[in-house]
Amino acid sequence: MEVFRKSSADFTRIFDIVSYQKNKYPNARALNGFANGAWRSLSIDELEKRSEALACWFIEQGFQKDDRILIVPVNGSPEWMIIDFACQLAGLVVVPVHPTSREDEIRLIISETEARMCICADVALYYKFSSVASSGGFVLEVRHLDRTEKNFFKPIGLEKATDSLKQKLTDIRNSILPTDVLTILYTSGSSGVPKGVMLSHQNVVSSIKSIITLLPLEPGQRVISFLPFSHIFERVACYAYLVFGVSIYFNQNKDTFAHDFATVRPHFCTSVPRVLEKMYDFMVEQSMKQNWWKRKLIRWAMQIGKQFRPGSLAPVFRIKLFVARMLVLRLWRKKLGGRIRYMVVGAASLRPEIGKLFSAAGIFVVEGYGMTETAPFISVNRFEPGLNKFGTVGPAIPGVDVKIDQPNEEGEGEILVKGENVMLGYFKRPELNNEVFTEDGWFRTGDVGKFVRARFLQITDRKKDIFKTSAGKYIAPRPLQNHFMQSPWIQRCLIIGFQKPFVTALLVPNFELLQAWCEQEHIHWTAPQFMVYNIRVRARYQQDVDDLNESLPGYQRIRDFVLCHQDWTVESGELTTTLKPVRRLLVEHYQKEIDKMYT
Repeated sequence: MEVFRKSSADFTRIFDIVSYQKNKYPNARALNGFANGAWRSLSIDELEKRSEALACWFIEQGFQKDDRILIVPVNGSPEWMIIDFACQLAGLVVVPVHPTSREDEIRLIISETEARMCICADVALYYKFSSVASSGGFVLEVRHLDRTEKNFFKPIGLEKATDSLKQKLTDIRNSILPTDVLTILYTSGSSGVPKGVMLSHQNVVSSIKSIITLLPLEPGQRVISFLPFSHIFERVACYAYLVFGVSIYFNQNKDTFAHDFATVRPHFCTSVPRVLEKMYDFMVEQSMKQNWWKRKLIRWAMQIGKQFRPGSLAPVFRIKLFVARMLVLRLWRKKLGGRIRYMVVGAASLRPEIGKLFSAAGIFVVEGYGMTETAPFISVNRFEPGLNKFGTVGPAIPGVDVKIDQPNEEGEGEILVKGENVMLGYFKRPELNNEVFTEDGWFRTGDVGKFVRARFLQITDRKKDIFKTSAGKYIAPRPLQNHFMQSPWIQRCLIIGFQKPFVTALLVPNFELLQAWCEQEHIHWTAPQFMVYNIRVRARYQQDVDDLNESLPGYQRIRDFVLCHQDWTVESGELTTTLKPVRRLLVEHYQKEIDKMYT
């Protein structure tokens, strides 16, 4: 495998990556999308030409440098990459908007950015954004990428620009500095107030140059992209893939997940914990449907997998692991195409036992940490032996400094970051910039953590989420929530107890697993809103909670819980776009049930 060094990656602006790949790894299958029953490829040469042609169209239409354009993608695609690079070449600032954004969030983004155009993934999103724009009195041209419908964004099909426009494009391109704004990404987190993160070319380039030294990718290999393209994590990953010279295959949608993995047979992908958790839950659910012997075998293999440690393994464990892989665990890798060896997980915390289980199955999973404000990488576990520790987010990436502010006796404190990857600031929010930057230039992440074994960063919780009970005990909810979500029966958990005498929880059941269990136990299954009150169902969850309570000190144990009859969603505002629970809103929605637990 070729070893990358910062000096070998000679690009300073993101759009330079296209010519970088063209000169170093001219890939005939750089970008790939599924259409008309087959994978269709776009070469790096075609990507360059079509991006330039579209950039010239923007110039011809009177768009000026630093104008803002909204894009509303769902999954990535070759078309979104063309639009992204075209905007960059013309000096336009791309503002990705999550398709799940609420109307009030969309209204704020349109108003604050003064965007001239909005390009949506489909007709439904077109009507959603057109409606918000018209009701708010905004002058915003809205288009979509559905070729069969009216208001399709036709310029996406342009393949060649006139020489006169290309000269203008060259002039604009040459005027763009690494420090110029590349993109504005709106993030609200659990606070619910959207704020625009301004990232420069230099911010994102520095992140890419740091991670290309760490990823085990070789030119010509295949990767699959299935995370939302509106998130900085996947967007920057796609830029990095071009630097490596690998072929990017874009997943069509969540319903074609299995098909796309099976036909692409990728070597690598990025993911979020929820995808791995769903696969884990599926395995548990399948075991429920087997006979006694097979059920016992699957559970044994999964238990062996959870004991996996990278590096040297005892001979007896090696034999057990070989048997577990051959009989059960290899099926996971097979479902993902059979060639995948590596996976980087981010955006939320990964339960250590799931990381171990996938690694035992032959898919080496490493967890990383980042934020939109840091473009996005801060730290990541490595694939080399001794540089990965499950339950942590790894050492800091090269070029990024991390320190713990005002650590307590256990070494925990707020995580501060400094490096070229840290954002320019919040768009039109100078007062927020003063809050998040220290006088000497460190960025306050708002996350609490500590270093394990001197180098591995471990996230403890969000600073604002830590609370004190009325008994005077401090509770960090995130590790407790992850502790209880070890149970395959619990899909989501929110720890409650601020100024209360003891800890309680909101639990979302794994309804698929619960239904399978009810059928096995001959419990009549009805609607979830009734099943959460079923005495035997409640007893089943009480047993799991009691078992998991055993390893906790008394003040951290869940004394009571509410079984929520429906999953929390991004659309309802109960989850952030990275699937973290929004405490404020969930407490509000379940206030009556919470009050009942304490009376």
